[in-house]
Amino acid sequence: MSDMSYMYLGWGVPLVTLAVYSASLVVRGRALSRKVPAERRRWTS
Repeated sequence: MSDMSYMYLGWGVPLVTLAVYSASLVVRGRALSRKVPAERRRWTS
């Protein structure tokens, strides 16, 4: 492999991993927020 391949892998793998983890957190947070009753949602009052 060339040096650029290592650079792409070195930057690409962590960035993709971080993007997938961030997206999963947002999806999980939205799913959990739907389960909270409206009167208990302090962040919307």
